[in-house]
Amino acid sequence: MKIVIILFIVAILYSLGSALYYLIKDQGQSDRTVKALTVRVALSITLFVLLLLGFQFGILTK
Repeated sequence: MKIVIILFIVAILYSLGSALYYLIKDQGQSDRTVKALTVRVALSITLFVLLLLGFQFGILTK
């Protein structure tokens, strides 16, 4: 489970970095920044739900 969490965090950071890259490269002329940030939000929500479920079912402990 810890590996899955780390992979999600890496994917979130990658998406955030690509959004910054598209923002600088496209200078607001494309919607790629919005798509990358949408992916980041979806990944963050999924990670949050996975953490909640992990704690609920006892897979993760404090």
